[in-house]
Amino acid sequence: MRALIVLLAATAAAETLAPPARPALRFRGGATSAQPIVSARNVRGEKKAELVAAAPLGIDFGLLACFAGWYLGNYYYTLNNKLALKAAAKAVGNDVGFPLTIGFMQMLVGSLYALFLWLAPDARALPKITPADLLKILPVAACAAGAHVSSIFSMNLGAVSFSQIVKAAEPAFAALLGVTLYGKPISKAKWLCLIPVIGGVCLASLGELDFSVLALLAACVANLFAAFRSNENKKLMDTAGLKDRIGSTGNQFAISTLLGTLSLFPILLLTEGSKFGEFWKIFNTVPAVRNNVLTSGLYFYLYNELSTITIKKTSATTQSVANTAKRVIVIVGVAIALGEQLKPMKLIGCTIGIGGVLLYSLAK
Repeated sequence: MRALIVLLAATAAAETLAPPARPALRFRGGATSAQPIVSARNVRGEKKAELVAAAPLGIDFGLLACFAGWYLGNYYYTLNNKLALKAAAKAVGNDVGFPLTIGFMQMLVGSLYALFLWLAPDARALPKITPADLLKILPVAACAAGAHVSSIFSMNLGAVSFSQIVKAAEPAFAALLGVTLYGKPISKAKWLCLIPVIGGVCLASLGELDFSVLALLAACVANLFAAFRSNENKKLMDTAGLKDRIGSTGNQFAISTLLGTLSLFPILLLTEGSKFGEFWKIFNTVPAVRNNVLTSGLYFYLYNELSTITIKKTSATTQSVANTAKRVIVIVGVAIALGEQLKPMKLIGCTIGIGGVLLYSLAK
């Protein structure tokens, strides 16, 4: 619960959306020409500026809270997600469980939270998008949902640390898709950086005690979806006026989560739909399943929103270093928490692969 409180506090500190300006307060005789009318928004903005100016050494505590929430949320999401998968599989007595259902439920939790922020007074302003905007956002949202569910399949089929190491190779997939489908040139320096990325993943695979080809394939599919999402999102944000109609980073992620949840629903019906009654019974009777599904869904939504905010508030270099550090913390932290073994070969592969990702992000 402490981690949840930190996440909520970080979200509030990172993106304070002022409500529409209200009429100024008037005293008996009303406002006069000698007394300028000051809106609540202006007062709030001035106070915020004073707080920033008064902050020691010019430290942006809101940004630090974002980073803390992002790291904590990613760690606890990964941990609780794996615990939910294991508890559900144990409840039905097999190794498969309900990975797609759990992924859908996590996104549903995030969607409900997003709707709550829109409905709550003065929490978050509604976007002013059109139906045509929604159709344009849908492919990006579907790719994000695909990346999410594929990652869950990978973590369900193998060790979390191994899945995270393979997912660190996402830049290699983004580079290949960018060159082949989107016509984006890649410098020689970036191509060379992909060698340690791919080599590190290969070494980590050799050091994986419970190596699963299906876990590897699922993580690669997650990387493909993530690469498509990144490229399509870049095109989407170039749409004239779309950013203004969306209104904020929080709205952008909320819309993507809602549409991603809707896109997953028919797939859920076609695959695990017949088992949903069984899952619902387990959800209501097994606390380990219910609690971990609900908390992992909220952690997933909050840490993704916070990571998006940090990207917009910092430089590309800071983002690359922070993302690399986050992967190391999550891989090592979750492996320790779940008792997963990090053999020397796996650690070497992890170090080489993630180091290559950092170099790729920093290369020109």
